[in-house]
Amino acid sequence: MNYFEPKTAEEYGFKEILYEKKDWIATITINRPDYYNAYNTPALLELKTAFTDAHWDDKVGVVIFTGAGEKAFCTGGDVKEYASYYTQKPRDYVKYMNMFSGYIESILKCSKPVICRLNGMAVGGGNESHMACDLSIMSDDTFIGQIGTNVGSVACGGATQWLPIFVGDRRAREILYLNERIKAPKALEWGLVNKVVPRDQLDDACKEMAGKMLNKFPECMRYTKTQVNYWKEQVWYSTVGHAGDWLALHFASWEPNEGMQAFVEKRKADYMGLRKIAAEGGSSEFKWGPYKNDCKACGATQLPGLHKFCGNCGAEMK
Repeated sequence: MNYFEPKTAEEYGFKEILYEKKDWIATITINRPDYYNAYNTPALLELKTAFTDAHWDDKVGVVIFTGAGEKAFCTGGDVKEYASYYTQKPRDYVKYMNMFSGYIESILKCSKPVICRLNGMAVGGGNESHMACDLSIMSDDTFIGQIGTNVGSVACGGATQWLPIFVGDRRAREILYLNERIKAPKALEWGLVNKVVPRDQLDDACKEMAGKMLNKFPECMRYTKTQVNYWKEQVWYSTVGHAGDWLALHFASWEPNEGMQAFVEKRKADYMGLRKIAAEGGSSEFKWGPYKNDCKACGATQLPGLHKFCGNCGAEMK
């Protein structure tokens, strides 16, 4: 009996990703090109399953992780899903973050080296996914970036933890604070990627790197990865639980609602509007004011302070 029996790639019947195992290489592809390969909740489950299978399969020596199409490797979480579901039910975001953490940890804990094939932009959680991998090769016509403070979130699913390790403190702050595009030459210079190649050489470069690692002892390779992961895992496990809890609470506030709705509506978020409200002594946390009013007509309590009428009985608030 083998408790860790892998399946064939086809047996899984994945819907959000593609999975292939051939010639000692497992290839995992986020297959949501119409969404710039943003992962939704079901995709996270499938990704974790695929990385776990590759970890178990002794016929796999290297994993290549990539995205479908040419525009994006991955653009992180599906903001439309965030806006429509998690801002409406923030407590479920803790559950989502546990799922996301499991996915990231399935990359870290995969006993095979993982090459990230950056076929397109790696943005937000896409860059965090990229940094979870062991090595990366980037197409010369794409870019890396973070967007957390643009959309009302914080990039604490790997970026706040790992960017200082990858590029140093000052550059990490620049990436996280400004959310500017890091094009391929700078990504290589700053140590975010191992190699930059023309797009038509990307597959060959990944296969060449994979081939070099296949011709090493697998047990030594596995333990080398475990040792090198020390600092990444130290800061990850020290912070990610707190991060998930804070993000879930923050989803109940105005910033993510405004930021993510603006993203969905393809408009600029009203950053200065919230700053001005706070500067003038108002509530920048609650769009319709803190829950402080009581209705004298029906006795309803903790109503939004800026509402002119009671949401329970319709009486005018005085």
